[in-house]
Amino acid sequence: MSSNTVFEYMSGVGASARAASAEIARSDTATKNRALLATAEAIQAMQSELSEANQRDLVAGREKGLSDAMLDRLTLTPERIQGMVEGLQQVASLPDPVGSISEMDYRPSGIQLGKMRVPLGVIGIIYESRPNVTIEAASLCLKSGNAVILRGGSEAIHSNNALAGCIQQGLEVAGLPQAVVQVVDTTDREAVGYLISMPEYVDVIVPRGGKGLIERISQDARVPVIKHLDGVCHVYIDAEADPKKALAIAENAKTRRYGVCNAMETLLVDSLVADVLLPSLQSIYDRHGVELRGCPKTQALIDCQPATEEDWSTEYLAPILSVKVVDGLDDAIQHINRYGSHHTDSIVTENYTRGRRFLREVDSASVMINASTAFADGFEYGLGAEIGISTDKIHARGPVGLVGLTSQKYVVFGDGEIREP
Repeated sequence: MSSNTVFEYMSGVGASARAASAEIARSDTATKNRALLATAEAIQAMQSELSEANQRDLVAGREKGLSDAMLDRLTLTPERIQGMVEGLQQVASLPDPVGSISEMDYRPSGIQLGKMRVPLGVIGIIYESRPNVTIEAASLCLKSGNAVILRGGSEAIHSNNALAGCIQQGLEVAGLPQAVVQVVDTTDREAVGYLISMPEYVDVIVPRGGKGLIERISQDARVPVIKHLDGVCHVYIDAEADPKKALAIAENAKTRRYGVCNAMETLLVDSLVADVLLPSLQSIYDRHGVELRGCPKTQALIDCQPATEEDWSTEYLAPILSVKVVDGLDDAIQHINRYGSHHTDSIVTENYTRGRRFLREVDSASVMINASTAFADGFEYGLGAEIGISTDKIHARGPVGLVGLTSQKYVVFGDGEIREP
């Protein structure tokens, strides 16, 4: 497409989404659930067509020289297709946040004041490689009463278009406009530039992908962005930690999965217990093949590579771990707030006062006591699913599920009250 053609196409997509957002916002829960469940049925009925479309993407990906990891994320196995079906069914079973009223209170004037949850409007989602994000994002936006424009990676264009067909069937069954969920069907990179600069049509952008993509979107967008750039997560083992809990949490937080944003990337250990715990930790990480990079005090206690200044702020997404011996809670909090990415951080301690201080003073979206950072996840938080994790401080923070895709407005109930001069 030429630039003018791409602009005209994206403007049409945006205008259609804006019009559809009004209808989905006033749709009742039963209608939205009907669309979700009908989409699930369409996916089950079209498994062979989805696999065929996915194979076209995989063949093209191999010809382009995509990495094995990228090809794995791109692949729609029967298990992943079934996972999408179950995800749609799960979102349909979740409580609908739209229209719920909270914090009701009478004011001295006699009026009753509360807050009502309402959809954000039109959400633009930009993502890479994983076609199942098409279904995850569409289901959450639809259930929360939002219209959504989905722009997946060019490497998944056939898979995404096939899934879009299933979604359109679901919307049709429920009697909802097709424009409630639109998948951008051009691979032209200019489409992203237009999507993130249309505040007249789009209310918020959610980028899902690598740090480079998210930085670019954040810098260039003229629309508010819900994002996190990286996940430099910490576990701090306090001097009053239960050793058994400390070892289990430090192992799980790092080794459960390496390539996820809630994996621990830096381990902090109080100097009063470092000589006892670090050798045991080294044995655990050696067993998993994790490379350790430590500060001078760590190097004096265990065999590891020297850590550089850059290591403390690096999200490895790999079997590599930075380890630092710190002088107590103040030192740990200072290190986390300086080098962390405000994603997820955990303290292991049996000291209630220190735990509470850690919760108050660590400036992150999720802060934990005696738990693995791996729990920072929409499903584990009871959100059913998530559209991503936000490290922003305005609106949504932490895993963003249905509630995070709504905002609140004040509602007032009166009985003829008037305000005196």
